[in-house]
Formats: sequence, C-alpha cells, structure tokens
Amino acid sequence: MLLLPVASLVFVSLSTVVECSPVRSRSLYSVKDSHHVPRKWTRVSGAPANHVIDLEIALKQSQFDELERHLYEVSDPDHSRYGDHLKFDEVNNLVKPSGESLDLVHQWLREHDIGDDRLSYSPAKDWVKVSLPVADVERLLDTKYSVYKHVDGTHAVRAPKYSLPTHLHKHIDTIQPTNSFLRVAPKKSNVMPVASEAQDMSELAAVQRVKAKDPSPDLTVAQACNVSAVTPLCLRTLYGTLNYKPQVPGKNKVGLTNYLGETNNRSDVFLFLQQFRPEAAQAAFQFQIEVIANGDNQQTPNNATQLAAGKDLEGNLDAETILAIDYPTPLIAYNTGGSPPFKPDINTPTNTNEPYLTWVRYVLAQSDLPQVISTSYGDDEQTVPEAYARRVCNEFAQLGARGISLLFASGDSGVGEEGTCFTNDGRNTSTFLPSFPDGCPYVTSVGGTKNFNPEVVAFDPRNGYVSGGGFSNYFRRPSYQDEAVKPYVASLGDQFKRLYHKRGRGYPDIAAQGQLFQTVWNGTIRRLDGTSASTPAAAAILSLVNDSLLAAGKKPLGFLNPWLYKRGYQAFTDVLSGSATGCGTSGFPAVKGWDAVTGFGTPFFPSVRAAALNSSRGN
Repeated sequence: MLLLPVASLVFVSLSTVVECSPVRSRSLYSVKDSHHVPRKWTRVSGAPANHVIDLEIALKQSQFDELERHLYEVSDPDHSRYGDHLKFDEVNNLVKPSGESLDLVHQWLREHDIGDDRLSYSPAKDWVKVSLPVADVERLLDTKYSVYKHVDGTHAVRAPKYSLPTHLHKHIDTIQPTNSFLRVAPKKSNVMPVASEAQDMSELAAVQRVKAKDPSPDLTVAQACNVSAVTPLCLRTLYGTLNYKPQVPGKNKVGLTNYLGETNNRSDVFLFLQQFRPEAAQAAFQFQIEVIANGDNQQTPNNATQLAAGKDLEGNLDAETILAIDYPTPLIAYNTGGSPPFKPDINTPTNTNEPYLTWVRYVLAQSDLPQVISTSYGDDEQTVPEAYARRVCNEFAQLGARGISLLFASGDSGVGEEGTCFTNDGRNTSTFLPSFPDGCPYVTSVGGTKNFNPEVVAFDPRNGYVSGGGFSNYFRRPSYQDEAVKPYVASLGDQFKRLYHKRGRGYPDIAAQGQLFQTVWNGTIRRLDGTSASTPAAAAILSLVNDSLLAAGKKPLGFLNPWLYKRGYQAFTDVLSGSATGCGTSGFPAVKGWDAVTGFGTPFFPSVRAAALNSSRGN
C-alpha cells in the first residue's frame, strides 16, 4: 500500500498535532472498494504517471429512499399519483448530498492541493468531477493504476482496489474510473451480407415481398414478413403499428445511445429508409445527434480499419429501426465517448472515462429529454463492482422518476457464453452470467425472438446467438416482480441449483424480434442478429404508445415495470417455445406467463395502447 502524506512516519511534537485540522488528524486511510480483475483482462504495465483521468466522485445521496418512494408511486397504475412524474428540480433536491458530505469531501481534496476551482458538479452536486494525472490520483486514493488489455486488444487504465480516509466511507458511494471493467459492448452478431456492393441495393426486392410505399392497410403478417430477412414493414405489421400515424411528434420524442466510437451514418440511414420507409427518407438528415465527451460523429466513409471492425453497424441498426417505425417522431442520438480511449503506444495524456456515468450525468443535467431511450450496450454484471452498479442504477431511477422509460438489451449469449461461466471472485465457481444493467430494477430489459406465427426465443446456430436472460446477483427481486417471478423460480425446482440467484431481479421484462434484421451499412445490406435489434424495435413501439397518450392529454408511460407487471403484461403476446441456452445447459425456458428469456413476450401495439390509455391519468 502506498503511504500518503497524512500517514507520515515522521514524529511530530504535541503542539504540531494540536495545530492540525480536525479532518487531517483523522485522515486514516482504509480500503473503500476492491474488485477482481475479470478474466478477459490482463495487466500489461503500470499506468503512465501523466495519463489524465476524469475522476468522478459519487457523494451519498441524502434522500434516495424518498426518491424511490416517489418513483414507485408515480409508476404504479393503482396509486393516486400515477403519471405525476417529478420535475428536474424536484429530483435534484432529493438526491443532493448533505452539506456535511460536501464539506468533508472538499476539505479532503484541499488536503491534496485540489482547489474548489478545479471541480465541476452535477446539477444536484451529488457528483464531483476533477481531471488529474495518474500520479496524483494514486496519492489521493492510496492505490496503483495499471494498463490492462482485453482479449479483443483494447486497453483501459484501472486500479482494482482503492482507499479513502475512513471517515469519508459513509459519505462517498463510489469513485470511478477505478475498479470497474465495464465494457459497453454492443449486443449484436453480424450474420452475413445480403448484398455485397452498394449498387446491389436493387436486390432487396427479393427479400421484401410487398412494396414499402403505401402498403395496404389490410396487409397480413404472412404477406409482409420473410423469415430470412426482417424488414420495418414486417415489424410494423407484426406489432400492429402499420396504420398508426403519430399525432404529436415533437411533443413526443425517442432516443438512442451510441458508445465505443459508434455513430449513425446518415447516408446509410437514408439508403435504408429510401428502400424500406420511403416517406421517411429525409429524416435521415434531420434527426438530432448530441455528441458527449468527444463521442464519435464521423459522417465520412469508414477507412479499412473501421470497416474491418464493423464501425457503425450497431449505430445504423438502431437509427434505421427506430426511424422506420416511428416516423415522423423526432429521434435524438446520444454519442458518448470515453471507453476505452487509452492507447498504450501513445505517451500524451488521455482521459479514461466510465461511459455510462458520462452519459447518465449528461442526460440528468438536461431538463428536456426523450420519453423513451433505447440502449443496446452492456456487459457481464460481474465485470462491474457492486458499489458502482448500484450507484449507476440509482441514476437510472432518477430518470424513471422524471417519466423516462429506459430500455436495455438483455444480451446475446443466453445464460452465459460457453467457456466463460465462472465467478470472478478468485474461486472460479461455475455460474450463470447475468448482464448489467439489465439486473437494475429501474430499467426495462428486452429479450429477442424470431419467427412470426408463433414467435419463439431467438437463436442462431451460425453464430451462437441466443437471447439473454437470467437473475441478478447484485439486485434483489423488486416487489413488483413477486407475483410473476416467484412461481417461475419455483417451477425450476433444483434445476440449475447454485448457478443463479433465486431471489435476484429477473430479466428480461419483455421481448421483440431480434434476428436477421435488414441493415444498411457502408452502402451495403447486412443481416444482423441480437437483442440490440429487439431493443430499438420495442422502444419504437412504446414511443408510439406515448404519442397516443400525449395526444389524449395523458402522461407518458415513464418507468414501465410496475405498470407492466400489474396490468400491462396482458397486452403482450406470450412466447412459449425456446430457452436461454448457455454455460453447457439448456438455460431458462420460455413458459406461459413471465419467463427469464422473453419476459412477458412481445408488444402488440393496439393492445398495449388500449391498456395504457385505460391506466393513464390526464395532465
């Protein structure tokens, strides 16, 4: 352990001790948090002393329990406050830290010559940010940073363990980036190209049975859908949005997130909409892209390296899916930089951020947000320290209290990728691998399906894709899940004993088509599998529900789950076949009612809309 100045071994006189500040005299350090390095990461070297870190300090939120009470009351269709979402300032007042916490943290930073003028804050001041070189952070946190390499070749600067003055432990929830190895990897699998060249766009006629322009209002699923290539016309027909025209675009909005250098290439999106939703084609150049923390927004053609990496496959899939279903509802894309930015062969200082924190801090500072936001990125829960996971989850609760529905992809490896199903606690015990942030009780997790009559659990033996599902090891099952999830767990008996947390928060909550989506990328057609296709599709449908609610003078859905588990589930089409295979097992099976692979099933817009209108209160 490194010795800090406050732990000096130099003997001092009694008079000197008396003159020390109260904070300095009790600044005895002890470990605040530690986390095993995930097995896909390997330490390669010490971190350069001048590598700059954007340090995020999460102060204890003074009234989070009260915020949670408000969240559940405004999200419960049986409560008198249902739909009465909190305002921006109301949320901030509930999560602001105590004056004591803020004062003590300021004093600690000043001890290390970090003045208040170097700090920035979230609107509630529950997050304090300061940019420091590694050498300074190591002294501040009594730790040692190293460069770690992931099996995919990317790098990150992290410290598996860090310490704080003992008296600050109860005032600080987490500090990052330190011991979180979260990689917001897109939940998708690239299957195969349908057309290899841009000029072959005309070949799309072979996979679209009905012309996209002015389709018949009586179009059937059998006419619109093709099991080898899912198109927007198929999705609109299958889920019942084909004949719905948004009534309050602008008042109602929808959002998506991009990470890992992804953006939404407008030229590709235009080609896609021109083919699959012609009247929406110009929306490709009109939707809003907000760049956060040097996020990517490259609109020029990819270079050879970027093409080889499949850059923008995910971003294009999300934007194309949402715009083709929701047009003319405005779309906002949030492009967040920060993970993993460190290149070991570059010696100049570079920031290393936690992208979820960067994104959520940004959106929480905005007073006007889309009512539904789709995120197709996540990682194994055990790559994330529990303290960090809980704090990020609490940030999502703030958005839910403000009436925002957050949808996350449930993963593409069933209960866990073969050969990786071991604990990350140093004991290497066999286990299923739940996904983060799907286990957070304040978000809605989306699984994947395939086929049409009926839909079944999505799986593709060509690339090993299986819709993800499971139970969190960090978050206990919320009460809104008890009636649906307890019987499911009981039905499993001793099957998968000790491989999952029976009392954990189960996911996904719902599902949608997630296989063989037509996507335009680099001017060519690709077919993509993944719950990262399911999630924007579900988000688009729920956004249309919000459009209908707002047009009727009612409140948007907001945090979806309490309504979903109490009433809304009846409007979803149950999925009865398939399972979340993985970890050498058959995985959690789809059954009647809720299950840990498709949740309550897929949304049928007319039914979901009717259920929401019957539940919602007026403005």
